[in-house]
Amino acid sequence: MNNKGKLWEIEAANYLRKHKYKLVDVNYTTRFGEIDLIVQNKKYLCFVEVKQRDVHSIALPREFVTYSKQQKIIASAKMYLMQNKTELQPRFDVIEIYTDNNKIKSIKHLENAFQLV
Repeated sequence: MNNKGKLWEIEAANYLRKHKYKLVDVNYTTRFGEIDLIVQNKKYLCFVEVKQRDVHSIALPREFVTYSKQQKIIASAKMYLMQNKTELQPRFDVIEIYTDNNKIKSIKHLENAFQLV
């Protein structure tokens, strides 16, 4: 991942902290893929994919979390849950970061953006 991608992940982590989430892990990697952020609140353990797009982009950031990408995140989350027992309900979220000239214009947290099928 490039430095810009890391910057967006840091911004997303800061956003989630401000919204009462605790950062559990960053860039959790398995043979299936990587989970950008793992955070928790009182009820959920959230596996978060961070996507950034320019405000003038013709597609929404969430559209780049393809079915294939979702399956990789789900497989990685299953590995995490096997290694880290929790009473919390797992959830898959997407953080959309909208930028203009590499400056953040808005951040949108999509809770339960996709599910196990």
